[in-house]
Amino acid sequence: MRLKDTNMTAAELKALVNKYMVETYARYDFIAERAEGMYLYDEKGNAYLDFYGGVAVNSPGNRNPKVVGAVIEQMNDIMHTFNYPYTVPQALLAKKICDTIGMDKIFFQNSGTEANECMIKMARKYGVDTYGPEYYHIVTAVDGFHGRTYGALSATGQSDNACQIGFKPMLPGFSYARYNDLDDFKSKVTEHTIAIMIEPVQGEGGVHPATYEFLKGLRQLCDEKGMLLLLDEVQTGWGRTGAPMAYMGYGVKPDCVTMAKAMGGGMPIGACCASKEVAEVFTSGCHGSTYGGHPVACAAALASISEILDNDLSANAEKMGEYFKAKLIKLPHVIDARGRGLLVGCEYDIPIALDVKWECFKNRLLITAIGDNTNRMIPPLILEKSHIDCAVKIMESAIIEAVKKYEEGQRKSA
Repeated sequence: MRLKDTNMTAAELKALVNKYMVETYARYDFIAERAEGMYLYDEKGNAYLDFYGGVAVNSPGNRNPKVVGAVIEQMNDIMHTFNYPYTVPQALLAKKICDTIGMDKIFFQNSGTEANECMIKMARKYGVDTYGPEYYHIVTAVDGFHGRTYGALSATGQSDNACQIGFKPMLPGFSYARYNDLDDFKSKVTEHTIAIMIEPVQGEGGVHPATYEFLKGLRQLCDEKGMLLLLDEVQTGWGRTGAPMAYMGYGVKPDCVTMAKAMGGGMPIGACCASKEVAEVFTSGCHGSTYGGHPVACAAALASISEILDNDLSANAEKMGEYFKAKLIKLPHVIDARGRGLLVGCEYDIPIALDVKWECFKNRLLITAIGDNTNRMIPPLILEKSHIDCAVKIMESAIIEAVKKYEEGQRKSA
């Protein structure tokens, strides 16, 4: 539906949102009406270069034709049913994912945070069933982010962040260690620790990739202690980092891994994959989901994953990511351009990231800010060099304007 179909003005539509919706988002001042490839279009037909990618969702491109076609075809057959009968898209998607990433079993959910809830529950039940009722402790990373439901939020090591403030106490049974610090993780492990849970690249934590030594060290530690290695690949999964799943680029295999975002290509879906040994602790009645494995979402995911794999978008992500970082590091006030594939962070030596984000928006480039000093870019994996060149040019102008605002603020406060 578009604005012209409502008999309202843009201002009137925005007023409805302000009146009726609980607002937790800093809205961009435009109405997103349609999308295509690398672009979003507003109610006036203006094109915005999309380096947000629906928050790493639209990896095969905005409104990918194969994904759209799969959704329409499935809706003409069945839109929803409960999880007792078999459905074709669910079965085909389960095989596609497990065969591609080398895992044994999969449980479908609706989102990334639900997938992480599933993984946490599975790990805890494995600990209780295997070792005893006191074996439920999990070590996660400082500045990690795993979602906003209580289990996932409790696993999120950001106690001073708005996502936890006002919602405490968190669930017991979690400890937090410094990311990329293997010794600190070892120090947090107790006799009752059942698992270690991290992101292969911290996204909300500022775009920090795990080092090879760290991730391989965690795998070895888990093997030595009889613990599970849990990887949250909600944001890094399905081509984002230069491999189908990020762990495949590290040569490390987890016991459980979660995914969502790019998996559905624009439709809401998530999943938790596990080894057979771990998955078998889930028996009838211990976990469930009304919409998990939804036929339309599964059909979309099957098309999205196929597009990513068939067009080798992982390789394009790796190639374009290196090109992008090489361009970013040359911009003024940039002290680091980091990430894996097309999960890219650009860090400044002064706190201008939020102003850079809004200045980019004025010039119709969509990026996000992580904290005061870092911008994050997670564009569709169909990205080309021309898109990067355009984005970098806009970012350079945005940085110049943001620096002016910063320096003016410094003078006023002096």
